[in-house]
Amino acid sequence: MRNLRKWIAFLLLVAGLVLVNTIASLIPLQVDLTADKLYTLSPGSRNLLAKIDEPVTLEFYFSRTLEGLPIQFKNYATRVEELLRQYETAGRGNVRLERINPRPDTAEEEQAIRAGIAGRPLPNGETLFFGLRAIQADQERVIDMFTRQREELLEYDISRLIHQVQQWELPRLGIISSLPVVGPGLPPGMGFPQQGEDWVFVTELREYFAIEEIRDDRLPSGLDVLAVIHPQDISEQLEYEIDQFLLAGNPVFVAVDPSSFFQKGQVNQQQMMMGMTPEVSSDLPRLFRAWGIEYDPDRVVGDLEQAATVGTGQGGSMRYPVWLEVETFNRQTPPTAQLNHLLLPEPGSFSVTEGSGLETIPLVTSSEQSGTVFRHLLDIPDPENIGRQITPDGDRRVLAGLVRGTFQTAFPDGRPRESGNGDDATDPTTEGPEHHSGEGTLVLAADTDFLADNFSVRRASFLGMQAVTPINDNLAFVSNVLEFLAGSEDLISLRGKGTSQRPFERVRELEAAAQQRYQEQLAALETRLQEVQRNLRDLQSRQRDEGGLVASPEVREMMEEFRIQEAEMRAERREIRRRLREDVEGLKLGLTTFNLVTVPVAVGAAGVIFFVIRTRRQKR
Repeated sequence: MRNLRKWIAFLLLVAGLVLVNTIASLIPLQVDLTADKLYTLSPGSRNLLAKIDEPVTLEFYFSRTLEGLPIQFKNYATRVEELLRQYETAGRGNVRLERINPRPDTAEEEQAIRAGIAGRPLPNGETLFFGLRAIQADQERVIDMFTRQREELLEYDISRLIHQVQQWELPRLGIISSLPVVGPGLPPGMGFPQQGEDWVFVTELREYFAIEEIRDDRLPSGLDVLAVIHPQDISEQLEYEIDQFLLAGNPVFVAVDPSSFFQKGQVNQQQMMMGMTPEVSSDLPRLFRAWGIEYDPDRVVGDLEQAATVGTGQGGSMRYPVWLEVETFNRQTPPTAQLNHLLLPEPGSFSVTEGSGLETIPLVTSSEQSGTVFRHLLDIPDPENIGRQITPDGDRRVLAGLVRGTFQTAFPDGRPRESGNGDDATDPTTEGPEHHSGEGTLVLAADTDFLADNFSVRRASFLGMQAVTPINDNLAFVSNVLEFLAGSEDLISLRGKGTSQRPFERVRELEAAAQQRYQEQLAALETRLQEVQRNLRDLQSRQRDEGGLVASPEVREMMEEFRIQEAEMRAERREIRRRLREDVEGLKLGLTTFNLVTVPVAVGAAGVIFFVIRTRRQKR
């Protein structure tokens, strides 16, 4: 009877565990204990999901049953799927997740191919599908392949996909520029560029935006993003329009330049002979002052560490410190997370005024070996002299950055009166501005030459067709920034998160300490070994120079002694390396054993303590 009760209790315990797990899986509750909240949606993503008008279907394609699939893909797929479940839960019925396993030679595989999911061949000949398609009505967008390289931006990529599938038309981009960046809209690829054609970056942007060049003093209604590139001689009326556009919560991209190399190249011979010096810098002093931006149009940033190598015109080359080959990017923000190299000729820098309350997120910075020089020193390019003028101060200067917060208007008295002659001028408006202050998003770049074709692409002609090849990430940077700004405010608020691959920092420290113990021995041994090898080579060389076919007994004895020493030292080196490997592997084994044993021992100890306490209570 007692045994029957034990079996009944055991079966009830098992049933209880199954029931608890089942109920727990149905409750939309979780606790995210990761340092970067990897499995928790950001407020921006939740706000984005709350604005969905029509349900969105997410089709998650992953070849989970492939034989020999590397474990890193399985782990990352689990990470992606768990995050997608969060979207489904937070969507409250407006997001539906479908999991599809495109096995070879099945309808699911054909569906993945039609959806635009990129198949990745594996070494065993199988094809891995690992992507996502978002569908709303007859609109669809695709992430063709998830990669570990973009894990920190995983949430941003999924949220952007959901936002894009809800867009029924291209966002409108307005461009204000004193440079001829926008042409009359000639079709690309028709031979070499003619005067008046789009710059390449504008041609690239036409795939993602409906572009409108702004030539008068009023902004057209309905713009989603505004780009102001190298502003010179802008009227007060247009400045007011830019000011109010930003303060209304619309994103603005501004590119200014203390020294436009492009404009310098437009100076003709007659102007040079007449001593005419054209204005090559750009600024928005009134707007910047009101917005809390500090920018000096007379100072150019030089960087001794990231100086570009330029040709001298005589077959040689040298480093030019005011042409920067930048590799210092903010890896936590979507526009610059995947960039590797920018070329910025003669850039400036900016900062925000202390006490402005604005949030500044640097996107592109100089190195700590940077300083500034007056742009007038660049009229006669002398790399050595310019390099001597740069005094590094250990600061990283912001060459491009994201500025967010509450901006103040530069026109507290309202719209300025329109320009005119005499009686044609209108009276100043008596009404104040529509927005005295407002939350805005501004991306400011202190260079414009990086947009020019000469500094961003290489052109070639083949069979009458023009081929354009990027030579750096200049085009990717401007495209990323404007696409980023074209997203909703919720998308702009997202930041890159950490990665699920958490290295054991303590283990690395212990491994480094173990290596350090043997490094001195190994270095001393390598020095002795090189000396013995050098003596042996010298002895053999002297023997050949003397022309002796047979070495004397003394020479043979010395050579044999050196060979014995060399063999002994090689054996000693192998022994040191073996001990180092044993120490490191022993450390890993100890940690693994500790992790495996600790929990069972703790549970067992708790059980023993509970049993002892219970027994004592029963005896009492």
